[in-house]
Amino acid sequence: MTVSGPDGPQKTWPSRERLAELVLRPTLHRDTFEGWQHYRRTRGQLLPPPHLTPKQWSTLPVDRRFDYDMFRRLTNVNLPLQQTPMAAKVTRLIKRRLHGNALKMDDPTLAGVMVSGFGHYGKTATVSAVCAAFEDSWLQLHDFLNPAAVPGTADLHAPVVYVSTPVTATPKSTCQAILRFFRADMRASATLPRLVQLVADTLRDHGVRALVLDDISRLRMHRADDQDVLDLIRAFMSLGVTLILTGVNIPGTGLLREAKWNARQQQWVLPSVESSRVNGLEPTQTEHRFELVEMDRFRYTTSDQINAFLQHLCGIEVHLRLLNAKPGMLTEGTMPEYLMRRTNGIVGLLSRLIEDGCQEAMDSGRELLDEATLDEIVIRRDDPQLAPEEIDPTPPATAPRTPARRRRGRNTVFDDHGPAAAAGSAG
Repeated sequence: MTVSGPDGPQKTWPSRERLAELVLRPTLHRDTFEGWQHYRRTRGQLLPPPHLTPKQWSTLPVDRRFDYDMFRRLTNVNLPLQQTPMAAKVTRLIKRRLHGNALKMDDPTLAGVMVSGFGHYGKTATVSAVCAAFEDSWLQLHDFLNPAAVPGTADLHAPVVYVSTPVTATPKSTCQAILRFFRADMRASATLPRLVQLVADTLRDHGVRALVLDDISRLRMHRADDQDVLDLIRAFMSLGVTLILTGVNIPGTGLLREAKWNARQQQWVLPSVESSRVNGLEPTQTEHRFELVEMDRFRYTTSDQINAFLQHLCGIEVHLRLLNAKPGMLTEGTMPEYLMRRTNGIVGLLSRLIEDGCQEAMDSGRELLDEATLDEIVIRRDDPQLAPEEIDPTPPATAPRTPARRRRGRNTVFDDHGPAAAAGSAG
């Protein structure tokens, strides 16, 4: 079936069977080999249906009208991942580290990356996307074969392993989480040295080049088990894989013994420590091999910052499917300032506001995103003002802190240097 759109004939949306397959597909978590491969192969493949005017929509048969609306909902709540300036900084660092480490031959300890930021800043999405792209290129480089395969075996080739740090982690549960990624057989009675050896053998046999440990900020250094997990992570650095750790406000958790912000270098600096703990590895020889990068939110002060935010809104706008949508729906008038004020420039909150707004627009029949529609959406408990502890990752001590934002009029634009500045910074 072909529909005539404003730009001529356009391909129609999927059949009802294919649509049901998309809507009812099972959820595969990325912390298993099957789930990670599904994410890597299908990311970015959802294409929006053609644009239809209200008149064109009304001419559709009732069943196809239902299918089109369902596909529009599916499209509107799955906004594409865009390369923001904040994500670009993280992407460049991880790509540089992954490709550089993958080509090293004799370095006994590979440098790692830590990605910090507050909730909804896009840490996990950014790290997953750049690691999936690395795996694509690595597989193509080796014709999808494991260059380190053991003769006579048929091990899975998994250049990237994604694991979520266990809640109340212990060294044993962390090893088990890595092994569960491959659904590896392991005895409940296995000792920690045996599990560590199994992890080392598994990473080698499956050709793993990068190990992503998400939610690393679950570790708290007042617990002996968490300190042991951190020591185990240091030991993993000698296994020939690149460690990528992500977490909420890593410098503030004590995980890195309170990393300090270096104003001159414009980056976090990990201090030396005095103790030496497990496996003979000196922390001062390993911690400085991690580079800590902070995911930031959108700002709206300079022309470059404003243009970056408008570009992001434009990328969202072309993806949305509402019958009364018009060019500039998100980028013209006072809408950019409204969206900035409602979300404080936080990518995840912006996505949620727009996704929920689209559903409200369809349910109400407005079929358009405007301030009146978005006013119906509550995206956090204290909307429209973020709690200071959620948005203030300003570097400690040497970096100046800005006061919390006062509630302003609806069309006020944030000024990071003024008395009404909004404190804030970088899943």
